[in-house]
Amino acid sequence: MTVQASENSSRRGRRSSTMGGMPVNDMPWWRWRSNVRSALHMLSDPGFQRDVWLAGVDGYGDVTDAVYRLVEDTWLDHWSAEKYVGTIFRDSQEAALVDSAVLRVLRIMHQVGPDAPVAAYLQHEAWPEAVQAARDAHVRLATSDGEEPDAAPSSLDVLRIVTRSA
Repeated sequence: MTVQASENSSRRGRRSSTMGGMPVNDMPWWRWRSNVRSALHMLSDPGFQRDVWLAGVDGYGDVTDAVYRLVEDTWLDHWSAEKYVGTIFRDSQEAALVDSAVLRVLRIMHQVGPDAPVAAYLQHEAWPEAVQAARDAHVRLATSDGEEPDAAPSSLDVLRIVTRSA
């Protein structure tokens, strides 16, 4: 279902049918979806993790930052993504894939600690499963939003620009 903005809408500012390529007028809580997608994108890309996180490249945060974006507004560390079908997630399949990724990543975070170095996450024996779960969720959400799932993750500055504009 696509919700069209009316001309008498109470929303102000420039209207766009997409934001960073992602449709913003079809998901009520698209800013939260953007944060979840950003986190899943970074958590799902081993090359990015090696070349950016391990290398200490500025502008992308670290594993803990990605996990925080994944659960900060949504409380997906407390309840199922199914709660957000129709607001953040389009359907139960998206929600199930996100739940799977969240559970795997959080299990590792609890084992290594939120302040552990990036290498501790990447060397954890369950990390490949967490990466695959994040990849499955990322691909589904990106494809549903009409974006290329294999594009490089955007910086946090780009995410801030995207989520501030409407």
